[in-house]
Amino acid sequence: MKGNECPPRALTVAGSDSGGGAGIQADLKTFQSFGCFGMSVLTAATAQNSLGVQGVCKLPADFVRLQLEAVLGDIGADAIKCGMLADRKIVEAVAEVLASFKGPPLVLDTVLVAKSGDPLLEEPAVEAMVGRLFPRAALITPNAREAERLVGFPVTGIESMARAAEKLQGMGAGAVLVKGGHLEGDTLYDYLALPSGEEKIFEQARIRTSHTHGTGCTLSAAVAAGLALGLSLEQAVAAARNYVLRGIENSHPTGAGYGTLRHGPFEERLKRIRKE
Repeated sequence: MKGNECPPRALTVAGSDSGGGAGIQADLKTFQSFGCFGMSVLTAATAQNSLGVQGVCKLPADFVRLQLEAVLGDIGADAIKCGMLADRKIVEAVAEVLASFKGPPLVLDTVLVAKSGDPLLEEPAVEAMVGRLFPRAALITPNAREAERLVGFPVTGIESMARAAEKLQGMGAGAVLVKGGHLEGDTLYDYLALPSGEEKIFEQARIRTSHTHGTGCTLSAAVAAGLALGLSLEQAVAAARNYVLRGIENSHPTGAGYGTLRHGPFEERLKRIRKE
């Protein structure tokens, strides 16, 4: 790519984290680390720090729609990530706009609650997300707790992760990555179910730290960045997991509560991606 050419374009549709560790802020840092041109559509602003969410201010759905149409209608995108969508009207507005722009792959992070346990998606919006966005998504990335809420049974290990992924695909999702970071044990497992019926189990030793704020946002953004760069879905997931693990290994405190993973320099990251 020449210096005057636009790099791959990655768009995040998500909420703002005033503490800088998750949401739009984490997504844009991730896009930059992967060498992508990052764009954002804001759905909500949160008053948030390392201790939790003190308040949420949702944007009007019509304004979310206007942002999305403005970006896609002019700049376009090579991949899109959706995170916090807040309420049903916003979910429906996003789904309607994306239906008109069928090209870019969508990575849907099924954000239901914050790390602190504070709710980030209203209950009526969950049904709309499943019905309107699951069929549009190339990949959804629920953690074990989110998967439990979506499928209605406990997700405690590889077998139940596989069952959950199968049920979520039956609900319309193309590919599903069930993340095991919330589960117990010294080994961390993530389960990827592909549209072809193939499965991939990722595992590594668990990194014992409480400084993991923003990992879910970062992972889904990193997958979107990988897809924007032209990686296959499985390659993008593997690259995203490696990026997040390195971020956790180098995580840092950002206040009195949960700390944040560290985002790496994109020059080094790009070299690693091209080797993978």
